[in-house]
Amino acid sequence: MKTAFIEKLKESVSSILPIAVIILILAVILGVETYSFVLFIIGAFLLVVGLSGFNMGADMSMLVIGEKIGSVVTHSRKVWLIALVSFVIGIIVTIAEPDLQILAGYVSDTIDNWTLIIAVAVGVGIFLTIAMLRIVLKIRLSILLIIFYIAAFILAFVFVDSSFWAIAFDSGGVTTGPMTVPFIMALGVGVASIRSDKEGKDDSFGLVALSSVGPIIAVLVLGIITNAEDFTYVTEELVHEGNTSGAFLEFLYGLGTYAEEVGIALAPIVAFFLLFQLVTRSFHKHQIIRIIVGIVITFVGLVLFLTGANVGFAPMGTLIGQGLGAFMGGWFLIPVGMIIGYFVVAAEPAVHVLNKQVERMSAGAIKARSMKLALGISVCCALGLAMLRVITGLPIMYILVPGYVAALVLTFFSPKLFTGIAFDSGGVASGAMVSAFVLPMAIGACEAIAGEMAPTLIMTDAFGCVAFVALMPLITIQVFGILYRRKTSKIKRTFLAVDDRILQYEVD
Repeated sequence: MKTAFIEKLKESVSSILPIAVIILILAVILGVETYSFVLFIIGAFLLVVGLSGFNMGADMSMLVIGEKIGSVVTHSRKVWLIALVSFVIGIIVTIAEPDLQILAGYVSDTIDNWTLIIAVAVGVGIFLTIAMLRIVLKIRLSILLIIFYIAAFILAFVFVDSSFWAIAFDSGGVTTGPMTVPFIMALGVGVASIRSDKEGKDDSFGLVALSSVGPIIAVLVLGIITNAEDFTYVTEELVHEGNTSGAFLEFLYGLGTYAEEVGIALAPIVAFFLLFQLVTRSFHKHQIIRIIVGIVITFVGLVLFLTGANVGFAPMGTLIGQGLGAFMGGWFLIPVGMIIGYFVVAAEPAVHVLNKQVERMSAGAIKARSMKLALGISVCCALGLAMLRVITGLPIMYILVPGYVAALVLTFFSPKLFTGIAFDSGGVASGAMVSAFVLPMAIGACEAIAGEMAPTLIMTDAFGCVAFVALMPLITIQVFGILYRRKTSKIKRTFLAVDDRILQYEVD
């Protein structure tokens, strides 16, 4: 276990160090106060340790539980049982999702926290059920994605006020984060494992994709029910001064707060695991002990990670956004956002889970390193567009509509495996770091640029950056899939030609 943790620690340092160095350089250039520096340094340390613990704990517990539940439930061949378990799991893991808690906190003055969380959780529960049944019934993923995204845009344009659009599409991104992704992806692997056809592995991806659509539609429906319109954002003053003791006290308070939140979030998952074990007796004694240890490590890692992200990184994100927004009309936000986007995705806990799952399910044909590069390019472009929108006030649908049209058209040309991976990646890339650093940075920039109009414009211009991060991998990775298929086809043709020549030589 010690060796495994050291390996995870090395991975975490290589993931978080680049983004931490970039942020420190920006903070020095913009003259950020010492107190914020201290918070950031402590936060970066907690991020590294927390990400290491989370990754190790997820491997030991969440992935194992998810795969076993998916396999056992699907083996029953009872459609009603698959649907019921999927719905319950979808709600449980979504309520446990820390990224959703972060977003709900930002809009709590507009929508009650639990109203938003429950709406999103029900949306995930319904669409995770659809996603599981899709695997069992062998329904093409692209068909469902086209139907549901068209439905989402119709709801948005016809029935919901434009000030609610960004929150709705952001909800789809933040839902599939560090708590949800390991469980949902493992469920997909478990369900697909009982299928004997060659497309079973391809269909193991796509659960995160459909689970990301559910919250968008659910929040849009919430907007219709509550008749939501003309939202405003309540800005808060940041604390710029303090001493080292004050910084440590702030982190201690944060540790207590997030320990309570993560504990409440993990409790239903643990209860479901224990109930599942009592009913099925699927795990033997040593596996149960390992899973419990893994859950404890996941708990500690996630508490440390969220505390570091929210107490250390979020205030720095706001300050950097304010500084860049006030300099030369904010135009430096675009290149800075793109650089941050390229590196920040590597610090997302759920991205590591996805990359390993892709490499494993593709038998090493798609390397985790290639996925990391593709996601880095995707988020780089996404944050460039997000910062352009903060500066210009470009309506969010001017980017989302053509973006999703392109992504859905590509589903007809990209290999099925890459379509599932691409739409899963969209949900995975928009995780805790985007919510805790990038969104505050966009809010800070909008405050500096918009001035007195900031409370209104933040809801339409700053929110939405999570939605862009969720969108761009859909396009990038499907294009990557098309290029990958062409490359492998070319190699196959070369080998066939060589075999023909060898055969002809032997005949002669």
